[in-house]
Amino acid sequence: MASMAPPQHSVQHSATYDANRDRLATYFDSTARKAWIDLTSDAPVSGVRATVRAGREEMRNTLLGWLPEDLRRTRILDAGCGTGALSVAAACRGAEVVGVDVAGGLIEVARQREPFTGHGRIHWQAGDMLDPELGTFAHVVAMDSLIHYREADLIAAIETLGERTAQSILFTFVPRTPLLFAMYQTGKLFPRKDRSPRLVPIAEADLRRSLSRLDGWQVARSHRISRGFYTSHAIELVRRG
Repeated sequence: MASMAPPQHSVQHSATYDANRDRLATYFDSTARKAWIDLTSDAPVSGVRATVRAGREEMRNTLLGWLPEDLRRTRILDAGCGTGALSVAAACRGAEVVGVDVAGGLIEVARQREPFTGHGRIHWQAGDMLDPELGTFAHVVAMDSLIHYREADLIAAIETLGERTAQSILFTFVPRTPLLFAMYQTGKLFPRKDRSPRLVPIAEADLRRSLSRLDGWQVARSHRISRGFYTSHAIELVRRG
């Protein structure tokens, strides 16, 4: 399936953000589409991918646990929703969810899967998570969707999302452990044959210092998950009282 270009809007991004976003759209709509569909389903996968699946499930449950249990009359942005598992879970709790992803093919899979019942609603959208036309939200969740961006671009994205978010922003990053950083430096964090955009490990202390300078936001909860080949760290930002 051909990649769907993100909608045009007035927000100016850095060249590196735009380049990474476009590479992600191409990658997940071509090279990785079948693998991602399998990874986010019950299909048999390799041992390595099974650890990634388990890690992602644990991370998704962690982030959902940081949201209110009753999400009725609550608007949520699932930024980088992929095939939509988190969107569906939030909608089952009553939320109105905007599930957005740069990969139009994954959005089509999400639309086809959508097996939820309840009071919530999901609006699937192919495009850029930073598009202001998506509207305003009580909560934003960006699970493993900012892990390909350098720290400056990640912070800029969080700041942009924060302008349209009333209560909390939940996001993940790849922690800069000695092993992950060595793999990043040698280009082996993903095999070259996968042609995937690199993960960008970020030092937690550096990231926290940058987050502390965001106007009106503070770090609340924090949690790291390591399952085999999956390592990701979640941070909850909340509005300062």
